[in-house]
Amino acid sequence: MSIDLTKGKILNNREICDLFKCGPQGGMRYSTKTNTLVLVSNHINSVYQDQWIGDTFYYTGMGLSGDQTIDGNQNRRLAQSKTNGVEIHLFEVESEKEYIYQGKVELIGEPIVDEQKDKDEIKKGIRISVKTN
Repeated sequence: MSIDLTKGKILNNREICDLFKCGPQGGMRYSTKTNTLVLVSNHINSVYQDQWIGDTFYYTGMGLSGDQTIDGNQNRRLAQSKTNGVEIHLFEVESEKEYIYQGKVELIGEPIVDEQKDKDEIKKGIRISVKTN
């Protein structure tokens, strides 16, 4: 499935759910109906520090408490996206209820274990690099 959106378009949460047929919560939202994984990087209400370096986006994986794992949940789906056929789309939140579409992205490199504080101010995160198409 190919979702046609323009980079920079602002959607609300309901529009994302309707378009991608995904759930309304979380930073990684997989849809079996569209075989898409929506990544949401919330810069105003997040434990983790996702960031752009050039045209590469460093996204912190799923899991708010304790050490994250690449072997479960949506982290695995994203880490295997080069071979599992899942289409990945990235949104960033910089203002309440406004999701800025950054485009379809693809995985680059291997996941990086990165020291970041979780919601309890301890443990590690997994940073997963994606690049815009």
